[in-house]
Amino acid sequence: MGSRILVVEDESDLAELVAFNLKQAGHVVATAGNGATALAEIRRQRPDLVVLDVMLPDITGLEVCRRLRREEATSRLPVLMLTAKGEEVDRVVGFEVGADDYVVKPFSPRELLLRIEAILRRMGAQEDEGPQTITVGELVIDVPGHRCVVDGEELSLTALEFRLLLDLAKRRGRVQSRNALLERVWGYAPGIETRTVDTHVKRLREKLGSASAYIETVRGVGYRMRAEPN
Repeated sequence: MGSRILVVEDESDLAELVAFNLKQAGHVVATAGNGATALAEIRRQRPDLVVLDVMLPDITGLEVCRRLRREEATSRLPVLMLTAKGEEVDRVVGFEVGADDYVVKPFSPRELLLRIEAILRRMGAQEDEGPQTITVGELVIDVPGHRCVVDGEELSLTALEFRLLLDLAKRRGRVQSRNALLERVWGYAPGIETRTVDTHVKRLREKLGSASAYIETVRGVGYRMRAEPN
């Protein structure tokens, strides 16, 4: 059986198009035309994923995403933003508020479906067996609790930032290419060219503060977390 997906879109024709393609792929689809209705529907019956337009008639999709991330029950609910705002700054803001992916209108229904399936596949995958806590110097990662602490202070990381940090930490001491990170952390197919990894590493370093130097850039290849701090 497919996943339950909520499509939040005020343009009825577009909402119907997205819903049709998702249903054809075997998913169960509900729709909402504004942010308030979407939040009420999510609280009534939490979906497996939300396709969320940014420009809604009441509250913005960005604010909807912020509210979802603030609530414990929905803090890890996958959100894919679907919007006409495609500048890099718009994408950065979308990821910063906690979106798992960002698709720009006009879009290919096939690409949208592949992005959704990649998120669902990633979220449904079992965590690799390993330590419950990873410590590198003053950096401590609580794996099951999805928490990160530096010098005793808990950091506010988005779901994607935490997954990126955890992926690098699990493979510390080894260089990880951008394509490898895209496949494991974002669930993208090989060969997709994007600056998403660089943008997220930059913001992750900013949040890590004194522990930022643990993530090293390997020019022309990718990134590596030090096995031990200097």
